[in-house]
Amino acid sequence: MTALPVLNEDITDEEMDRMVANAKSASEFLKAISHESRLMILCHLVSGEKSVTELEQLLSARQAAVSQQLSRLRLEGLVTPRRDGKTIYYSLTDDRPKQILQVVYDLFCKTDDDKA
Repeated sequence: MTALPVLNEDITDEEMDRMVANAKSASEFLKAISHESRLMILCHLVSGEKSVTELEQLLSARQAAVSQQLSRLRLEGLVTPRRDGKTIYYSLTDDRPKQILQVVYDLFCKTDDDKA
């Protein structure tokens, strides 16, 4: 695991600018996954590509609601659509959501049995 940087008076303007830019990117990413429906969509997509219909069924949600959340995730570059005829499938764009979901699972979902 990488050590977190220590902010002190020796930091250069260039380093500070880079940290501010990275903080903005991280903030946008965290905002995108901060809605429970979007978080659940990402959880389902960790196991592989799913159609919008499959996601509707898994989430017990209406198509409009699922599509709205997928649109936000797509806008943020977290999911990628693929069309096959009339069916649209979604998958994770990269490994970032999976990495964050692992941390969220470890912090909020693991039971004492899982930790042993």
